Amino acid sequence: MQNEVVSREEWLEARRALLAKEKEATKLRDSVNAARLALPWVKVDKDYVFETPEGRKSLADLFDGRSQLLIYHFMLGPDWDAGCTGCSFLSDHVDGALPHLNHHDVTWVAVSRAPLDKIAAYKQRMGWKFPWVSSFGSDFNFDYHVSFSPEDLAKDKVFYNFTPMQPADANDELPGLSAFYRNDKGEVFHTYSSYARGPEELIGTLMILDRAPKGRNEDSTMNFVRRHDEYEEAAKAPSCCH
Repeated sequence: MQNEVVSREEWLEARRALLAKEKEATKLRDSVNAARLALPWVKVDKDYVFETPEGRKSLADLFDGRSQLLIYHFMLGPDWDAGCTGCSFLSDHVDGALPHLNHHDVTWVAVSRAPLDKIAAYKQRMGWKFPWVSSFGSDFNFDYHVSFSPEDLAKDKVFYNFTPMQPADANDELPGLSAFYRNDKGEVFHTYSSYARGPEELIGTLMILDRAPKGRNEDSTMNFVRRHDEYEEAAKAPSCCH
């Protein structure tokens, strides 16, 4: 299906109308960003331990000497054969940003419940460089509502994206992004979390596609996405990060 074809003058009028909406969206984004920065914080008193290539580390250790930490809750469960397609799509955009984040006093770390050897194998397959650690045996994923036990999924509701939801709509692992701050005394605070489509703006490819003539050209959220080494293969199941 092709859009209506008009004169250059008619196109310019329609484009100016869209520009007004784009400016509204930009101002709204600025307002949302300001509100995000103004959120109150919660002190993290629980001791979490993560398995890393350098040995066991605490949450405070993951900051790597910086004051800000972004944790991507990457969907890779202990018994999964590969990482989530949607999480992999987002993670393809991270390595290039690392020098800029680190220079701006921000550390990025991916966290999954899969054991470290499984994480390392998938990371090598994908060719990624960003830090990725295991929370296996820790309550971390459960406390931040991105992992769910069989007992959780057997209940009437599970809590995800700050809302009770039907277990049938959930999974043992779900995606998210959490932010933390570490002060000069070494105290750690949880400042922000975002789930479901919340971290979508981190996926630059989607932002580029939104400007293409056919947009995302999808039947459901990110159903066109494959792991970057699978595009030559037959079509696989849709992304698990809907």
